[in-house]
Amino acid sequence: MNTYIRQALGLVSGPLSSRIGLHAVRIAIAIVFLWIGGVKFAPYEADSITPFVAHNPVLSMFYRHPDQYARHMTREGELKPAERAWQTDNNTYAFSDGLGVVEIGIGLLTLVGLFSRRWGIVGAALAFATPFVTLSFLVTTPEAWVPALGDAQHGFPYLSGAGRLVLKDVLLMAGAWLVLADSARALLGYIDELPLSSTTRISGRVVARSN
Repeated sequence: MNTYIRQALGLVSGPLSSRIGLHAVRIAIAIVFLWIGGVKFAPYEADSITPFVAHNPVLSMFYRHPDQYARHMTREGELKPAERAWQTDNNTYAFSDGLGVVEIGIGLLTLVGLFSRRWGIVGAALAFATPFVTLSFLVTTPEAWVPALGDAQHGFPYLSGAGRLVLKDVLLMAGAWLVLADSARALLGYIDELPLSSTTRISGRVVARSN
């Protein structure tokens, strides 16, 4: 029995297993960005991120009336034409569309990393940087915490549904860092394999290497 356990552990801990795991993480990150980026074009998703954007000191500038969002919130699956009209005037949907384009772009770049070292490291870097923005919502967004409506458990550290959703980005950040490190190793390996006496164009720059 010990022999079989050692063989199984050897397979799981081997280099092939590590490569499969890294590729799986890369694909998983790409799926998250592509899927969530895609639904950013749906009004319900644009409505749901309104509190995060409205309270953010930088992102709120994209809204026309960030201080008025609370009275126009709707639940997922709920259709209120008057509120949709307000959200349109608030620039909610235009901002969400732009954010969707960015997230889809990050997802594609991350996925391309399976085949391209240069583009892959760009996608991995962006995927790693994005959670810093989303996790900042825990500080700027009151809706990230359970409100004081009578229950003793409210405020920090009691995360609301929105807060729990944001907190999960720590996993995305950790996974993106592993992918970024792997992309950096691959790119360095490529550079090290270049002939020593050659002029090579890397990332738009001409780098001269001599013996």
